[in-house]
Amino acid sequence: MSRTVKTKKTQQFGKKRETGNPKSSGSPVRSKPTSKKTSAVWDQAAQWYDALVGLKGSEYQQAVIFPGAVELMQLRKGESVLDLACGQGVFSRYLSQKGMKVTGLDTSEEMIRFARSRSDKSIRFEHGDAQDSKALEGKVFDAVVCLLALQNIESLLPVMHNVKRWLKPGGRFVMVTTHPCFRIPRQTHWGWDEQKKIQYRRVDLYGSESAIPILTPPFAQSKTFTVTYHRPLQSYFQALAEAGLCVDGLEEWTSHKTSDPGKRSKAENRARQEIPLFMALRAVPAALKE
Repeated sequence: MSRTVKTKKTQQFGKKRETGNPKSSGSPVRSKPTSKKTSAVWDQAAQWYDALVGLKGSEYQQAVIFPGAVELMQLRKGESVLDLACGQGVFSRYLSQKGMKVTGLDTSEEMIRFARSRSDKSIRFEHGDAQDSKALEGKVFDAVVCLLALQNIESLLPVMHNVKRWLKPGGRFVMVTTHPCFRIPRQTHWGWDEQKKIQYRRVDLYGSESAIPILTPPFAQSKTFTVTYHRPLQSYFQALAEAGLCVDGLEEWTSHKTSDPGKRSKAENRARQEIPLFMALRAVPAALKE
């Protein structure tokens, strides 16, 4: 089966993009919810993904992502948090155990079913699309968090507009993705330089936005694809700015793992620490100009 990478060129950061009606100015982006086909794909992948992540999260989530995200959100006990694209509720439960009032939102009904069946009743789980301008209408939160999910959402700008309306004054939005500079499916790879005895990261595509189909689950007999959307950094910053959000924190997280002793272990460990695995970004509502 052929696997193609569809790309489209990005625009320079700072240039105004047309959103919705090009004649309007400052109007919110209105969008339709994710198609039933997209939701169905994630419903089909739910059981595999649930087994992969488990009740408490993957090794990377437990060791790197969850504690890093909580620290970046600067949470205080009792604050309200929206876990955007919450999946089966692993991080929602993590936040609840730390004393937060948590709401989880996901487009997959099957994921939400898993989340509700395994979580305390104090956590509220809602079925809905992060791109839908009517999702969680009238609700506001002290913080919104989205972990490793924006890369699976087709339209970025409607999500950012929703994040802006969901945040209380002084609220924080934290997003974590696999690092868009170094971790692009089928477009970045590890390599070995025999002469210099170093492990390096090869990047074949970065500047173009790309829609990359991924077998889910990743087995040869699988017939179901999800899509990973690669975006360069300027696309994230531009969407945040257009939605009225200002970046005030950026962290790049490396792997916590180390290689077993061996011929290349020193070089492998150095590469892990020099080339980040995840990008974590915090944004807050931009101050209004007088």
